[in-house]
Amino acid sequence: MAKHRIYSMSVASVYPHYIAKAEKKGRTKAEVDEITRWLTGYDQKALEEQLAKNTNFEDFFAQAPQMNPSRALIKGLICGIRVEEIEEPTMREIRYLDKLIDELARGKALDKIFRK
Repeated sequence: MAKHRIYSMSVASVYPHYIAKAEKKGRTKAEVDEITRWLTGYDQKALEEQLAKNTNFEDFFAQAPQMNPSRALIKGLICGIRVEEIEEPTMREIRYLDKLIDELARGKALDKIFRK
């Protein structure tokens, strides 16, 4: 199976779209960063370094310090596909992040996004 093109895309190329989506709905870049840090375990400095290095999605998730175990609680549709049914690990991580940003843009509280 050929790897998805998105794997080789840099996180930095998509990141501004995450921020724009959030800000359009009155949310902030800081909240996007907090969600990304919660999911991956990067601290703010390491997250900014990954963005500055134009790290691709595959490496971004592979190098993440500690993927949050609570991410398995993320359920629902993203791009018409149930995120919990995505079998390919990297694609599932990408869609988890997409789903969290969608929830932020829809006005969900961070505690709920973080499955607390």
